[in-house]
Amino acid sequence: MQGKNEIKHYMMDSDQVLADLEVGHNGLSQVEAGARLDKYGKNELKEKESDPTWKIFLESFKDPMVIVLIGAALIQIVTGSMMESLIIFLVLILNAILGTVQTKKAESSINSLKQLSVPSAKVVRNGEKITISSKEVAPGDIVLLEAGDYVPADGRLLEAESLKIVEGMLTGESEPANKSVDRIEEDCSVGDRVNMVYSTSMVVNGRARFVCTSTGMDTEIGKIADMLDNTEVKQTPLQSNIEKFSKKLGIAILSICIFIFVLQVMRAMTHPNSGDIKMVILNSFIFAVAIAVAAIPEALSSIVTIVLSVGTNTMSKKNSIIRKLPAVETLGSTSVICTDKTGTLTMNKMTALEYYKFDGQDSGSLEVVEEPLKDLADIGSFNTEDMINTAAALCNDSVISEDGKEIGDPTEVALTVFADKKGYITKRMRDTYPRLQEIPFDSDRKLMSTAHNIGGRDIMITKGAPDILISRSIKVLSGDRILDMTDDIREKIKEQNETYSKNALRVLAFGYRDLESGEVIDVEGEDNFVFIGMIAMIDPPRAEVIDAVAKAKGAGIKPIMITGDHKTTAVAIGKSIGLFEEGDLSYTGQELDNLSDQELDQQLEKISVYARVSPQNKIRIVGAWQKKNKVTAMTGDGVNDAPALKSADIGIAMGSGTEVAKDASDMVLVDDNFASIIDAVEVGRTVFSNIKKSITYLFSGNLGAIISILFAVFADWSNPYTALQLIFINMVNDSLPAIALGMENPEEGTMSLAPRSKDEGLLGGGTWQAILSRGIFVGLAAIIAQYIGMKQAPEVGVALAFTTLLLSRTFQTFACRSDYQNPFKLGFFSNKYVILAVLICLGLFGVVMLPFIRPIFAIPAAYSLKDFAISVGLAIGSIICMEITKAIIHKRKFK
Repeated sequence: MQGKNEIKHYMMDSDQVLADLEVGHNGLSQVEAGARLDKYGKNELKEKESDPTWKIFLESFKDPMVIVLIGAALIQIVTGSMMESLIIFLVLILNAILGTVQTKKAESSINSLKQLSVPSAKVVRNGEKITISSKEVAPGDIVLLEAGDYVPADGRLLEAESLKIVEGMLTGESEPANKSVDRIEEDCSVGDRVNMVYSTSMVVNGRARFVCTSTGMDTEIGKIADMLDNTEVKQTPLQSNIEKFSKKLGIAILSICIFIFVLQVMRAMTHPNSGDIKMVILNSFIFAVAIAVAAIPEALSSIVTIVLSVGTNTMSKKNSIIRKLPAVETLGSTSVICTDKTGTLTMNKMTALEYYKFDGQDSGSLEVVEEPLKDLADIGSFNTEDMINTAAALCNDSVISEDGKEIGDPTEVALTVFADKKGYITKRMRDTYPRLQEIPFDSDRKLMSTAHNIGGRDIMITKGAPDILISRSIKVLSGDRILDMTDDIREKIKEQNETYSKNALRVLAFGYRDLESGEVIDVEGEDNFVFIGMIAMIDPPRAEVIDAVAKAKGAGIKPIMITGDHKTTAVAIGKSIGLFEEGDLSYTGQELDNLSDQELDQQLEKISVYARVSPQNKIRIVGAWQKKNKVTAMTGDGVNDAPALKSADIGIAMGSGTEVAKDASDMVLVDDNFASIIDAVEVGRTVFSNIKKSITYLFSGNLGAIISILFAVFADWSNPYTALQLIFINMVNDSLPAIALGMENPEEGTMSLAPRSKDEGLLGGGTWQAILSRGIFVGLAAIIAQYIGMKQAPEVGVALAFTTLLLSRTFQTFACRSDYQNPFKLGFFSNKYVILAVLICLGLFGVVMLPFIRPIFAIPAAYSLKDFAISVGLAIGSIICMEITKAIIHKRKFK
């Protein structure tokens, strides 16, 4: 029952399971079913109560930098600076709205999972077959299944006839699972429990009866829902870096502001001619607040969001849709990509790759190539070529409709395509040689047989597992001759089958025998075959995957295959695409379970392939890499992938995958193309680089202002800027130029660098050195400007310092475009947005210089064109110093 889901029912006989669940073959009574529903709840997925929208919105204001800005804005309102405060609040509210929308979108993953519930189920109650809502299925219910049904709950099979179920959503396997009722002797993974059925899987062949063992959240799909609902969402490196940086910046700026405020008040109190001490305190306080507003780039979050959005737009053109903005940057630091095999590295379509015919001399394989239409009148000569294609077309239940829709088992569809390709059009073959009798495929026999009249002869055609069919063959078709099956011939055929198997090919063998007049075929008569040949199939790798894997490795990224398929198949595919190399290791999910965390940690970096894995295995693998401080991406398309997608640093869902996987992911690949991930990584690296350029620009300019203010305080000069000037510089210079820097194209060699460390902060990689050196040059230019102006009058010194600071910060945009290339090498016009931003900043400064505006910004009439020229010269001089420093530090990159 639901409380006993720890019991392994697949290791019990069916009678034991019925006894454990306290139910007979006639099913539950309506009363007992109702009682169990009351006890265990309805058969539906429960949704964890989410935070209300208002709470998510308010959470956005917990950031330390945001708290400082709110405090500064409130103080400005008290002191009368209403406009500046409104601007600050507007920016913060916009950011909070964006964050809330993104969070609410992410919560839809569990809702999509809930929508997978099936609407109805056929059950036996009181010995009668009835149809009920799937929500009313209770533990112990006897449920009936047939082709086309969705399984409403987990259960143990009691009866199964030619049952095949698609479980790819849970196991990741592309082929339907063959089911049986036999007890399983050993513990095994979900994909190997052939006597169990699972909620939301689909029956594609046969019929069955099972007893429900688990419902609702106790089903395998429910366990995934629970993991998905409780999986911790990791902070992206960018989010973590900005949070740490914000705390440090807020503390540093508050300390500086308090220091300047206290110093000015103390100086006023000890100076006899300072005037009204209350006014001095108020003015000092307002100036300190102005410094805080000027030093904290309140538009930083918006700028980062805009730069990420630009990256998102670029990625969308490369078939990668970003669901969560920070994922753009996270891609740039990705060190490990855990990728599914089926549908991601492979085409998720079984394809006949080669076929084998014994020619009497030696054995070999022939490539499947397109051939012209065959004349059906010629068929009946019973030569090897005709018979292998005839068998593929006739001993086959799949259909390809006129509109190209493929219906049936993927392996049989591959045979239909094979026959059509060889010119033996399946529809024509079946019309000409209709099926007279059949014995459906059985997972125990591993054979399927059909009877036809071909060339006036009644024959039985059989396909199935090569080892069984070879052992039951007494003859072999060689060209148009029939030879005795000798031990040598049998060994040659077996060797070819082993060769196919080692290359992870799925092989089917074909044989036939003549029937007596009126003979009824049965399983006892599946013997004494004339061996025809074998067809080898594979779910082939995507054509572009080999190059994509090579590019990933060239960029220092380790691709890892995590699949529900068998280890042999997974390793063979891994070798063929260059993912699995000599010295690499492979593990199954069960082998992984037997490893301790310490053993896994020691071998982790050598493991390139994981096979037959469970959802829990996937989360453990991702977590093991994260413990090594590696930014880990996880691709997937099924429901079983959703928890790992959510727990990974970046979850990448396939466009053809389930909505659950997409909702749990950070990014969706429209074309399911692994190569698109590598393109996205390049965009991600560029985005992070551009964000750092914007930050360097913002904080070096702000640092320059603080340096000049501190110098003036210690030198006992007047304040070099008014509060309004600082606010104006902040509004003009802290937005457009920083955004324009976020539009830079990828720099040369972006994908030849190793992924940056997860611990590399926003100021890592030489960023803080660039901020410090450029801030010093901007500050020196402003100090020199004030010194020159003070020789005329203190007011002119303030005007010169203001103009020089504004121009230095504006021109600095060109220097910040690269940390090692100069503007000439980059090309002045390669980023038109930088030119536009600089022109707008200069235009706004021009407005300030208008005669009726100048007094508002404390620019006296004595400030002349000559003074302006001095400011321009000092600003350009600071940029030249920046470029000289850049060339010296990075001279090797200029060779």
